[in-house]
Amino acid sequence: MDVSALKSLYGSTPTAALNNATGSVKPQDKSNGFGAVFDSMLNTVKQTNALQIHAQNQEIKFALGEATNTHDLAIAQWKANIALQYTVAVRDRFISAYQEIMQMQI
Repeated sequence: MDVSALKSLYGSTPTAALNNATGSVKPQDKSNGFGAVFDSMLNTVKQTNALQIHAQNQEIKFALGEATNTHDLAIAQWKANIALQYTVAVRDRFISAYQEIMQMQI
């Protein structure tokens, strides 16, 4: 019987698993749960910001005459727009989930 998968859920020692089962010790692995989701969303926001900045830089280069290719400008703007729409949609889902959790009866 392979129990190595259980080790990732409760930590490396059996007492950590016992304490975790009673709720007194938090899991040691941050690859699952809210921390991972939060880190993922933070990375998404950073990528969206980077795409917005890149699109602005392309617009400035085009306005100054340094870049003449409108195709590259359009692609940068579309990437930034899609990333922003995705980020806003995920934010809206988080807010909706939070509101639903707050309305739950305990």
